[in-house]
Order: sequence, then C-alpha cells, then structure tokens
Amino acid sequence: MKTVLLIEDNTDIRENMAEILELANYKVLTAPDGKEGVAMAVANEPDIIVCDIMMPVLDGYGVIHMLQKNEKTQNIPFIFLTAKAERTEIRKGMELGADDYITKPFNGTELLNAIESRLRKSAFVKQPISPDIKGFDSLITTVSGDVVLERLRQDRSTDVYKKKQIIYHEGNHALRLFYVEKGKVKTYKANDDGKELVIDLYSKGDFFGYNALLEGTPYKETAEALEDAEVAAIPKDEFEQLINSNKEVMKKFVQLLAKNVSEKEQQLLNLAYNSLRKKVADALVAIYNKYNATESSEFSIDISRENLANIAGTAKESLIRTLSDFKDEKLIDIRQGEIIVREIKKLRSLAN
Repeated sequence: MKTVLLIEDNTDIRENMAEILELANYKVLTAPDGKEGVAMAVANEPDIIVCDIMMPVLDGYGVIHMLQKNEKTQNIPFIFLTAKAERTEIRKGMELGADDYITKPFNGTELLNAIESRLRKSAFVKQPISPDIKGFDSLITTVSGDVVLERLRQDRSTDVYKKKQIIYHEGNHALRLFYVEKGKVKTYKANDDGKELVIDLYSKGDFFGYNALLEGTPYKETAEALEDAEVAAIPKDEFEQLINSNKEVMKKFVQLLAKNVSEKEQQLLNLAYNSLRKKVADALVAIYNKYNATESSEFSIDISRENLANIAGTAKESLIRTLSDFKDEKLIDIRQGEIIVREIKKLRSLAN
C-alpha cells in the first residue's frame, strides 16, 4: 500500500481528499500546515506528497525547499495544489523541484490520475535501463507518454561509414548524438605515440556520443567504424530538447553518465593492476557480453588482433601469445583468424 502525505490548511479540502485516496486503497497522512508537513515527511518518508501552496506558518514553496535539502525526502514525488494557474507560479514551483500541479477546483479523478501517473513514473525511473534505443525509449515513453526517441530516429537519413572510417575525432565540438542502425563502432583514445585504448563498443540499437553532449564538452574520444556501418546523427538541439523536457529524463541520463564513469575507473584499475591473462580474458568477455545477445554456446569473435589488443590494453604480440595459451587450455579455438569462445565461464573467472 502506497503512502500519500497531504499538506493542506483547508480542513474540508484535506478531509475530502483523504477520503478519496483511502477509498482508492492509499494510506493517507495529513498535515494542516507546511511546518507540520515537513516534519511528517521526514519522519514517515511517504511515497508521494501533495501540498497546497498558500498556507500559514510555512507555504508550499518553503515546504519543497526544505524537503529538497534533506537527502531522505529530496527524491519523493511532489505535487502542488494551487488556485493560481499563472505560468510564473507554475514555473517557480517546477524550478524548486515540483513534479506536477493540480489546479483548484479539481475532482477525484484528476487527483487519482495525477498521483498514479507520478508514482508509476517514479517507480520506473528507479529501475536500471539499458543505454540503447529500447531502454531510452521506454524511459521517455513512461515519463512523457510519447515515443520521443523513436520519433527522433525514424525517417532520419543515415551516413554509411566504411571499416576504419572515422565518425568523429577526439576534440571535435559535440554537435550530434549518434545512433547505430547497422554494423559495429568503437570509441577509443590515443596517446602521443598513436597507441590506442578502446573505450567502448557499440552495435545496432546503441546510442553513442551523448557523454560530451551532457557535459557540454568536446568529444573526449574518437569514434571509428569497426566494420561497414550505418549511423544516424541527431542534432544537439533536438537532444537537448529531449533531456530538458522532464527532470526524470535528465536524472536518468546523469545516472548513465555516472555509471559510465565508474566503469571507466574500473577499466583503468584493471589495466593498471591485472595480469596479462586477466586483461585478455576480460577483453574477450566484454566482446562476448556485448555481441552475443542469444547467449549461443559457441560464439565467434571476428575482430582484428590490433583492435582486440587495444581493448585489452596490451601489445599485439603479447595478446597473440596469450590467445595461443588460451587455445592450448581449450578455452578458445581459432579458425581462419576468428576466435571461437568455448569456455566463457572459465574466461569470466579469469577476468574477475
């Protein structure tokens, strides 16, 4: 049973709302003013808060300001009740962190729909999503009720890139979000001597290049086609319109960005401290996880030894020796240059 906290100074309105919500199987807490409402929110951590704006002691703006400063309550969905529908009032509340507005007078259906919609969106945003078209589009559909990313992607011209062709260079101004329609793409960084370290791998259904757009910086890596690929480009202004359309969308993108940073930190630690065998095993596992969507028992890795060495962060010669050892240990096979993964569980144990 979800808990709703009602903060409303009008006794009749407060009691009427509480009765409606209780009939809809919500647990209802009530407070007659903002000060008491803040105390109840901190003590009970309700699932959602519905709060009037004009109240004695502490008004609704003061309530949301105090709740946003408290880690226990800052992420609780918050709906304002107001008799004022002016744009400036609504904007002020949204800037403070409100999720929605209900304008007085309202009926029970409007109240229940607003609460159910906000709880549904809040629950979805807490779930992990995959950084591809399905994950992002599910997020936007739930939050905004529209298949925004799918519309961005549809009917958009694509560019064809040949194998080893550069899509963007490190240091280029970040002007586009990219989407892989077909083929495989890698992003990498290179040192002054030209030695590469592969940062990420992408295939059909993946977006890439959004880190720089979110950070407002130039691209921090180079993107190159691993094989012949078709890539759609979404202009920066359309991407910004998407993420600025709702604060939950922005939060989710920031979570993805933070996850990417954590993964890169772990990758650097592995490169610094892992043995050669673990580095190579980790690279094979990463490719297996990325491209073996069907979890087939025998998976073939068709990638150049140079690219595989760049993913593992080792010299090509060292990689080849290690692959030969793995073959002797029957962890992999090598047929016509392709690497056949035979013992993924053992490779994973080496990588961990």
